[in-house]
Amino acid sequence: MIRDRLSWMRFFGFDLGGAMPDENTIRHYRNRLTESGVLEALMQAFEQQLREAGYLAMGGQIVDATLVPAPKQRNTEEDKAGIKAGKSAKQIWRGKPNKAHQKDVDARWTIKIGGKVRYRPDGTPLPQIATPVFGYKSHISIDRRYGFIRKAAVTSAADSDGRQLRRVIDTANTAGDVWADSAYRSSKNEAWLKADVLP
Repeated sequence: MIRDRLSWMRFFGFDLGGAMPDENTIRHYRNRLTESGVLEALMQAFEQQLREAGYLAMGGQIVDATLVPAPKQRNTEEDKAGIKAGKSAKQIWRGKPNKAHQKDVDARWTIKIGGKVRYRPDGTPLPQIATPVFGYKSHISIDRRYGFIRKAAVTSAADSDGRQLRRVIDTANTAGDVWADSAYRSSKNEAWLKADVLP
């Protein structure tokens, strides 16, 4: 997105055609922020600045997830077995630090079904296309009124959206409803929302 959108380039201070970090650099930076707890502290500092500016985000929440493709890995069967066993890149590619640094052992495959519905000439819908995607899911909750991101979580693409609902809902934003697609719907999530989140 940084390379494709001028608004992102402007936000990050990059010049058109200038050097910018690659996917692996961004992934390593994000992982370090998350593992050290700094990402949560940044979100809380952002929240404090919003409150001081008079933005009380209490207008309900919209929850959704976006698939974020990652570069496909060219791994041997032995490498794949190590990844499935939960080994780190340094453990799998011992003695090859440059290779280990470039390998992504957290991304996973999933199937994306959907897109624009297409119709036959007689008006009946065509079957939905299933597209394999390798990468991550970015789960976010935004305030309905202002559109600010309230909470976020990043998982592998294979993780279920519904399991992330409790991680991304801002329980302090209880003045409105929670808007989410059917991927978040389950009797367990609905019971939790009614008991602990919604007024």
